[in-house]
Amino acid sequence: MKAGIIIVSDRCSRGEREDGTGPVLAGFLGGENIDVECTAIVPDDIGQIKRAVTDMVDVRGLELVVLSGGTGIGPRDVTPEAVGGIVDKMLPGFGEAMRVKSLATTPRAILSRAGAGTRGRSLIIYLPGSPAAARECLGYVIGAVGHAVEVLGAAETDCGGTLDSAGLRL
Repeated sequence: MKAGIIIVSDRCSRGEREDGTGPVLAGFLGGENIDVECTAIVPDDIGQIKRAVTDMVDVRGLELVVLSGGTGIGPRDVTPEAVGGIVDKMLPGFGEAMRVKSLATTPRAILSRAGAGTRGRSLIIYLPGSPAAARECLGYVIGAVGHAVEVLGAAETDCGGTLDSAGLRL
């Protein structure tokens, strides 16, 4: 599977802070046998986030794009709005799972707007910005990533097996 990582951070994009999350995510994905082919750092700007995602999906043909940052409730946190404007389908279960699991660690998890969606044959996941939270949240949903990408890449899928003449599963 080919993947890309986008770090959404005003300070990292201006060189005022070193990105610590990208390397953590790349290491985690590599451990899952997912090849990280490119990375990008963009400011908290809807247009630039959209351009980075569409470049990775539409131009580079990556099957998985993982974003980190901009998923909180601050005035500059706009990653869900940027991604929501370019996806074909939202996948609410990803965000729900991340929040439920994270609530065991911190009551602040309820403020997270992390989530996922699809664009064409690509899965897009957006995570919190801190290295620990991003790695943790990706770990909560990684088990569904391979199947999601497989289903997205299939021209026709039969997730439930064969149907009989009445439309019932055999």
